[in-house]
Amino acid sequence: MTLARRAFAEGLGSMLLAAAVIGSGIMAERLAGGNAAIALLANTGATVAVLATLIALLAPVSGAHFNPAVTLMMAVRRSLSPGDAGSYVLAQVLGCCAGAVLAHAMFEMPLLQASTHPRSGIGQYLGEFVATAGLLVIVLGHRRASDAPWMIAAWIGAAYWFTSSTSFANPAITIARSLTDSFSGIRPLDVPAFVAAQVAGACAGAAIGRLIPDSTPHQRNQPSR
Repeated sequence: MTLARRAFAEGLGSMLLAAAVIGSGIMAERLAGGNAAIALLANTGATVAVLATLIALLAPVSGAHFNPAVTLMMAVRRSLSPGDAGSYVLAQVLGCCAGAVLAHAMFEMPLLQASTHPRSGIGQYLGEFVATAGLLVIVLGHRRASDAPWMIAAWIGAAYWFTSSTSFANPAITIARSLTDSFSGIRPLDVPAFVAAQVAGACAGAAIGRLIPDSTPHQRNQPSR
């Protein structure tokens, strides 16, 4: 599989994932009548469904990372070359940002926005650390390729509710969510701390993942959010 095709798959998957996260947040906010719990429930359901579908569809092409933290750990483990990893990360970030613009276009909102939603504090940073660490443990530790879509999507869906940050767990998604002043948004000012927590969580998850033996060759190029 050529790098161009794999990077395209990463960009496409990232775009559709970000459009689903942000678009479902916009729809949920409009329909929930101010009930934040109902809005988050709807946002969670759409994200889980789209994530599982995209992983199942694109994992055979690129591994379906859709996440610079996952790609970075794959490069550290030498499952992906530095050059390929750089191409993946660029595609993921650009794809997620395009997904934010796409979501705004579908809902006839200004295409370019800056979020005003504050998300900061030790508790939220810890939430991002835990969400990303758990994600990496699942990515590196699951036994069968067919388990990846439901296990990863289930973890992210659960972490929407049990982490204080609502589980971004993805630097590219975090950047894209700073570009929407909607339910899913995060202030640009808060992005660096979230990304730092995610990278730290990814490192911790990768370290824990080393304790779980690989069982199949497919483990070397696993998908994630």
